[in-house]
Amino acid sequence: MENVKAVPRPLQTRKIKLGISLNIRKLFKQSIVLILLALVWQFAPLAGFADPAFLPPFSDVIQALWHLIVSGELFHHFAASMIRSLSGFALALVIAIPLGLAIGWYPLARELLNPVMELFRNTAALALLPVFMLILGIGETSKIAIVLFACTWPILLNTIAAVGNVDPLLIKSARSMNLSSYKLFLKVILPASVPTIFTGIRMAGTGAILVLIAAEMVGAKEGLGYLITYSQYNFQIPEMFAGILTIALLGLLINQGLSVLERKLSKWKQQV
Repeated sequence: MENVKAVPRPLQTRKIKLGISLNIRKLFKQSIVLILLALVWQFAPLAGFADPAFLPPFSDVIQALWHLIVSGELFHHFAASMIRSLSGFALALVIAIPLGLAIGWYPLARELLNPVMELFRNTAALALLPVFMLILGIGETSKIAIVLFACTWPILLNTIAAVGNVDPLLIKSARSMNLSSYKLFLKVILPASVPTIFTGIRMAGTGAILVLIAAEMVGAKEGLGYLITYSQYNFQIPEMFAGILTIALLGLLINQGLSVLERKLSKWKQQV
């Protein structure tokens, strides 16, 4: 047999390099405003535009963040907050998505439950925090429950809206192919609903962190919210800003992670 020589693929290599270059440019454009903000934060206190006692330079905040990481204190508070927020968020996914799909699929259920859903969706989760603490105590259960309540409504309402707003032409086309109701729901309704459902999931993911931090500031002995409040009371301002910066980065990572997952589950939409 003749030896088969590997065929060079310069075009494919060029495409890969071009893709990497475009990603680097995109990342730079998205980061330039954040870099400018960090520079303003660094030099504003040094130039006298802000009191360093209340707004320390960005380098002091990074140094405090590094000390919290090295000492393990940040990981301790971070782990406590993540366990609470992920537990409430996961429970909301398990409850809200199936319930939203069922309510959206059956118009009668939507009509009957709409007044109750409108009532609870307009009730701020933090306004019910004292109720949760009175009924469930100040332990972990009340914090997970408040996250569950806050995350349920964005996911539930977006899931209901997703099912109700599926293009009628898609449904008519599927019915013309004699698909059963089960296959119609599985093959048409559910895939078409994914983008809108993920909008609610992303809203809930961000809300889970924000609501939990506020709850930890009121009654907790660990967590990022407790870290911020404790640092404020003890006038450890760099540590306080380090906790705030950690929350901001955590919210950004959660949002980006959910965006990547949404793109993977919505490949059909991108292809179209």
